[in-house]
Amino acid sequence: MDKQLAKQAQEFARLVGGFRATRVILTANDLQVFEHIGKGATAPELAKDLRTDPRATGILLDAVTALGLLRKSRGIYRLTIPAKQFLLPDSPWYQGDMLRHLDALSRTWSGLGEVVRTGRPNRSSERDHKVFIRAMHNNAVLRVPHVLKALDLRGVKRALDLGSGPGTYGIALAKKGIEVTLFDLPDTVEVAHEMIRNAGVKNITFRSGDFHFDDIGGGYDLALLSQVLHSHSALENIALLGKVCDALAPKGTVAIHEFTLAEDHASPVPGALFSINMLVNTTEGRSYTPNEIKAWLTKAGFSRVKKIDLGDTVVMTGRKR
Repeated sequence: MDKQLAKQAQEFARLVGGFRATRVILTANDLQVFEHIGKGATAPELAKDLRTDPRATGILLDAVTALGLLRKSRGIYRLTIPAKQFLLPDSPWYQGDMLRHLDALSRTWSGLGEVVRTGRPNRSSERDHKVFIRAMHNNAVLRVPHVLKALDLRGVKRALDLGSGPGTYGIALAKKGIEVTLFDLPDTVEVAHEMIRNAGVKNITFRSGDFHFDDIGGGYDLALLSQVLHSHSALENIALLGKVCDALAPKGTVAIHEFTLAEDHASPVPGALFSINMLVNTTEGRSYTPNEIKAWLTKAGFSRVKKIDLGDTVVMTGRKR
């Protein structure tokens, strides 16, 4: 085997074997390894604390160490900086709930073959809605500074966070002195109430319902839809954006935050894979291209449409005509 072929074989093995590293990290997170390891622990000590098998615990800890989330010295395991940043609940960048959500998604994705055969989403497994909403917060805390930087907030006094999930973006807007309305389904708003209390912000109000059918209010200077459109069909999104346009004050702005997708739908990797996530979880959702979103905005009554590239995501803004 020549060097080029050997390199290609290694890359292919990495590509198809990625699930193994993911499963190791998800399992360690589920067992609360990172929370219990403290300032350092041996495998037997941790096994006793977690009530797990000592031999199996040691093998798991060694794999987590090889992946860079632990370091090992003289049989004692300690957290690395990435583990402290992303896997301890008291960190502002905590991602543990996202890992629990990914664990649930892995079961849904296991039915991908049947989904492709039938065209119907995989409804075989239940998900913990509270964990899902907290996972959306884990995701948003890493993105919110970049999304807000992409927005022109001059003159914005009232904002709507539509499909707000945990309210992470609404909290960030409220901290800038903006009166924010969070709108989502009732069970989601219930989780968001807890997040808002913990954030200590006061200038946030709640509306609950189905935004396709229920009143979303009006007179907003800004409407933010972050990671909302990918769950719905093109026709549903056009109708929703028309409703948003009607809810905005004169010259109000809409801002849409979504995974970016090339015009041929085949790149980049995050957007293409997220379409798979929508395929297995929704009836008609997928990732959409900036040009598709631009066409919807124009049809819904917006002009001055702009695109702000944030890497694997994009913000599209438009001004009410």
